[in-house]
Amino acid sequence: MTTGGLLFRIEGPVAVITLDQPDKRNAISANMWRQLPLLVERANSSDAARAIVVTGAEGHFAAGADISEFEKVYETPETAESYTRTMLDGLAALEASAKPTIAEIRGACIGGGMSIALACDFRLADQTARFGITPGKLGLVYSADDTRRLVSAVGIGAAKRLLMTAEIIRAEEARAIGLVDQLAPPDRLLDEVSGLAATIGKNSQWSVRATKRMFRLLGADDTDAAKALLLQAFNGPDFREGYRAFLEKRLPDFPTK
Repeated sequence: MTTGGLLFRIEGPVAVITLDQPDKRNAISANMWRQLPLLVERANSSDAARAIVVTGAEGHFAAGADISEFEKVYETPETAESYTRTMLDGLAALEASAKPTIAEIRGACIGGGMSIALACDFRLADQTARFGITPGKLGLVYSADDTRRLVSAVGIGAAKRLLMTAEIIRAEEARAIGLVDQLAPPDRLLDEVSGLAATIGKNSQWSVRATKRMFRLLGADDTDAAKALLLQAFNGPDFREGYRAFLEKRLPDFPTK
């Protein structure tokens, strides 16, 4: 399925969203930002998919937002606000996905591409990957949510350096500071991504999705919601199947699909 610069397919237990504007190294257009929440929802609605992989076409993840649109989208305060909201909504939808998300990164992962990667739960890259967060080169600023995600990944010191220098770093350094969770040779990246998705897919899907929700509640004022989620787990059918399978020394067949 092709929709406005994004490709979507279900491949076994994985929904794959591909950023597809290869002539611009998959720079993200306004329409791509607009379509992203729809495809995340489509993936979450699929009974087959247990994880979502976000990747880029033809050797690059994404070189940033599509700067060729900036004259139009930033023409007035109103168009700028609308465009910014569309971008933030796309990233929020990815971060809030009920199913776990994996960024599969090759080549350029710059600016808005880095924002998408940071909104994913996991970032796996090959050794061709290059990373940069470059609003400082454009007189812009990273959003509060983007900054929060970055600090969560690399800590405040490295986050300040990346934002204030706008430097491009290699895959090895990105792995060293925590920007990337796992680094693989180019011919092994797909296997590593598939392996991670498969491992997650073997576990209770109720537990996986509840864990995602629990992470979002960390640091929030609504601790009652976290307590309620914990109690829901102990009363849920996946837990009953899990402990029975353990006692019976068999693989569990979790009811949540």
